[in-house]
Amino acid sequence: MREIVLDTETTGFEPTEGHRIVEIGAIELFNHVPTGRTYHQYINPERDMPTEAFEVHGLGNDFLRDKPVFAAIAQDFLDFIGDDAKLVIHNAVFDMKFLNAELGWAKKPLIANDRALDTLMMARRRFPGSPASLDALCRRFNIDNSSRTLHGALLDSEILADVYLELIGGRQPVFGLTVDTSRSKAASAEDDWRPRPRPVPLPSRITPEEAEAHAAFVAKLGEKAIWTR
Repeated sequence: MREIVLDTETTGFEPTEGHRIVEIGAIELFNHVPTGRTYHQYINPERDMPTEAFEVHGLGNDFLRDKPVFAAIAQDFLDFIGDDAKLVIHNAVFDMKFLNAELGWAKKPLIANDRALDTLMMARRRFPGSPASLDALCRRFNIDNSSRTLHGALLDSEILADVYLELIGGRQPVFGLTVDTSRSKAASAEDDWRPRPRPVPLPSRITPEEAEAHAAFVAKLGEKAIWTR
C-alpha cells in the first residue's frame, strides 16, 4: 500500500483571495514504512509574500523570485503522488483546496478529495478535547521536533509521517504482512511466497550413539511418552 505524507506552505489562507502555494514537501510510504523517496519544491507565487507569512515560513520574496511557478512543476508533482496513493495531510481541507486551485489554474487534473487522509481529524477522534496541532501531537508521542523553528513543508512532512504512524498504532503496525491488491499479480505472487519441502532432506546430525541413548530414555518413560504417539 502506497501513501504520500504531504504538506504545503502558502502565502495566506484562501486561494480565492489570490494566495498561492510557495512550497510543497512530500514523503513516500509503502506499507507504512518510508521508502526514502521524497518530493520537495519551492514555488514562485507570482505575488509578494506577506510579512506575517514570511515570519512563519522564513521564505522571502528575493528567495522565491527565481523559483519555478506552479504550472511548471505541476506535472512532476502529479507524477510523484500517482493516481491512487492516499495523501496523508494534517488539516487536509486546507492543503487540498490550495492544491486543486493551483492545479485548476495550471489546467491540470484535480485531486479527488477522498484521496486525502486527514491526521487532524484522526487525532481529534482518538483524543477528543485535546490539542491536535502537529506540535501537540509531537509532545504526546515524544517525537523530536526541536528543528522545527520555522514551518517548512518537507520537515513538516517528515514529522507528520512519524505522527501518522503513531496514530495508526505505531511503526509498522501490520509488519508488512498485508496484501496490496493494487500491485501486479506477479508482485502479489512474490508476496504470497511459502516455504516448500526440500527436494533432498538434510542429513541427520544425530550420531548413532545419541539416537540409541534417546531410544533408551523414551523406553523408560512408558507408552504415554509423546515420542511414542
